[in-house]
Amino acid sequence: MNRQRISRIAHGGHPIAAPLDDDSVRQLLEHGLPQGDERVLDLGCGGAEWLLRALARHPRLRAEGVDVCAESLAHARTAAVGRGVADRLVLHESDAADFSSPHPFDLVLSVGAAHALGGLLPTLAAARRHLAPGGRVLVGDGFWERTPTREAVEMLGDFADLPTTLERVAADGWTPVHGHVSTRRELDAYEWSWTGSLASWALDRPDGPDRAEALAVAEAHRTEWLRVYRDSWGFLSLVLRRTDG
Repeated sequence: MNRQRISRIAHGGHPIAAPLDDDSVRQLLEHGLPQGDERVLDLGCGGAEWLLRALARHPRLRAEGVDVCAESLAHARTAAVGRGVADRLVLHESDAADFSSPHPFDLVLSVGAAHALGGLLPTLAAARRHLAPGGRVLVGDGFWERTPTREAVEMLGDFADLPTTLERVAADGWTPVHGHVSTRRELDAYEWSWTGSLASWALDRPDGPDRAEALAVAEAHRTEWLRVYRDSWGFLSLVLRRTDG
């Protein structure tokens, strides 16, 4: 099983691929879309759940999503038809770092996909290229709530603590206009859903060729979460505007 397929299955019970509950997603979108008629771009959209929710809530919204996973984009297209928003959604199979568009966007979002763009600041740089004057960026990435172990850093990456993360964002020319730090409940619910969805998929296929691998991946992920990074890793979501306008 490739990584993309594993992720698709693991997010079956938690289509927002980040440790955020439905209310947090709604509030972040409200702050990112103050008018409701914006043009929105999601860099690393996966199954485009952020865009689908935004389109369903705002009938004048137009949205585009970019991702390298054809399976996720196919899922998004089917879901868009089911929710009646397919005529306002355009999806691109492309590397988010290489994507170009002939028009700017009022909201550029990238939540939980910074690793694919090289980290938080490179993600903001990518967003800046697509942002209309006065537009907003909705970004979500990890940070260290407590001093991590070396194993945690090697596993997840070299994040900063929360104050340093915000200082770096400000120094890069951005001003937060809203933010959310995922709660312990959100963080745990996300991990339980990720491992549980993958394990349930495997258990429902007792004779499936990928059963053993899926169970092993779920168990390994659960062990890493509980023993390596649960007590040190957090997740921050920010709605940003350019400080210089």
